[in-house]
Amino acid sequence: MVDVAAADGLISAGRIGRAHGLDGSFHVTQPRSRVLALGGTVTIDGSEREIVRLAGTDARPIMRLDGITIREAVDALRGAELRVRRADAPPLGEDEWYAEDLEGCRVVDGDRAVGTVKRLLPYPSCELLEVARGEGAADLLVPLISDAVRTVDVQAAVIDVNLAFLGEGEG
Repeated sequence: MVDVAAADGLISAGRIGRAHGLDGSFHVTQPRSRVLALGGTVTIDGSEREIVRLAGTDARPIMRLDGITIREAVDALRGAELRVRRADAPPLGEDEWYAEDLEGCRVVDGDRAVGTVKRLLPYPSCELLEVARGEGAADLLVPLISDAVRTVDVQAAVIDVNLAFLGEGEG
């Protein structure tokens, strides 16, 4: 149930987007800004590189990496995932999890099996768990709010949800 990125000690920090200028800088798409830091390192396709420029905003960071100094090099890497060592990431607060920790968790409502978390979806008001229900059933979207999610036990890989709150009744 453990995600490959989490198993190898790496977590996603975003993806290489389009080039920004001619010096090897690029936009980061799907950024997880809290884990990106000037002077830190990212792994791209198994190769570690130092972040030598970090500009823009948290929502739209612009980055340049050591050894990537021309626009064409960025174009060749466009779409590649940027990953950072979990140990280098800032500590999480209470009731905070990385998406990698939730993906693959069993979802239950008490003793009733509901499905498995496919991924975490970022939405403007809150994040949603996309839960695969299996057997041709439509996926279930569960908002990460206290009314919908009773408990999250990352160690046991189990998330207890309230199906009644989600409009699915008691059974």
